[in-house]
Amino acid sequence: MSGIPFLQPPGRQDAILPHVYRPRMAAAMEALSAAVYQETTLSYREAEGARIRIAQINGCLMCQGYRIAADLTEALKAMDLAEEANTGASRGEAPSEAYYQAAMSEEWRASDLFSERERLAIDYAERIAVTPIPLPYDAEFWYRLKSQYDDGEIADLTY
Repeated sequence: MSGIPFLQPPGRQDAILPHVYRPRMAAAMEALSAAVYQETTLSYREAEGARIRIAQINGCLMCQGYRIAADLTEALKAMDLAEEANTGASRGEAPSEAYYQAAMSEEWRASDLFSERERLAIDYAERIAVTPIPLPYDAEFWYRLKSQYDDGEIADLTY
């Protein structure tokens, strides 16, 4: 071992993470995260459907526990960032816990909790995480996605 202390997150006996703080990296990640959440025009439900599906696929327990509408204001304050107008009511209804659970389920496609746009956001996220190589060549999927989202919104989903 290199002398780096290791942390074992609670509940994950198979995960061992090095505990090293890189201030410049952390600052860059905080700035990116703040920009993504502050500048998107996606609704909370669209953004969160995609984000939580990725979190579930990747097995990130911290990400799975985060709830954007409830946690965003506190996170921005902790980063000393002012809240922008589109992080509040203009982003629409906050997802319910049932919404999060349905989006993390392997049977999310059968759920009636999602609008067509939300379903496409979740599908896009899953494709990026699980089958990214064929994604650019799936003309039928891109037709459906572009019928619901403009290029800026697709970029937001990608972030």
